[in-house]
Amino acid sequence: MAKRVESWVVTDAFWQRVEPLIPRRTRSADKTYVRRPGAGRPPKPARQVFEAVVYVLRTGCQWKALPKERFGSASAVHKRFLEWEEAGFFEALWKAGLAEYDDMEGIAWRWQSVDGAMMKAPLAQEAVGPNPTDRGKKWKQTSPSGGRPWRPVVAHRDRGQRQ
Repeated sequence: MAKRVESWVVTDAFWQRVEPLIPRRTRSADKTYVRRPGAGRPPKPARQVFEAVVYVLRTGCQWKALPKERFGSASAVHKRFLEWEEAGFFEALWKAGLAEYDDMEGIAWRWQSVDGAMMKAPLAQEAVGPNPTDRGKKWKQTSPSGGRPWRPVVAHRDRGQRQ
């Protein structure tokens, strides 16, 4: 029986298909570098960075919540993610996956449907209720009349008059 693998772990078979798509890092010719080539801390292995990106996508955690003992510095992983995104790696990965699925199962390219919503659910407030952290906030205590508190009308006494 095969050992169960966590959903964010990149298997060897999957890595063999992904690795050729990863852009190679090159030194920019228009930049001036203080250090000589090869100096400094070596970059993280591409497989480790890709596995960290898959971990963030599968778990939904924030970049800073990446397990440091497994993936290292979250900022270094995120920086590499941005480099790959700029180089078009994720679009190339998506296209390769789509082509592979088309070969395996076949995609009905003549009929496609997209569904999505980019707004709040209209009945969300009624279903959930008020936010419990908004209790006792000052904005609930103010009057609706232009921000001025309501006062009864009382004739002002002229200080010069005696009663």
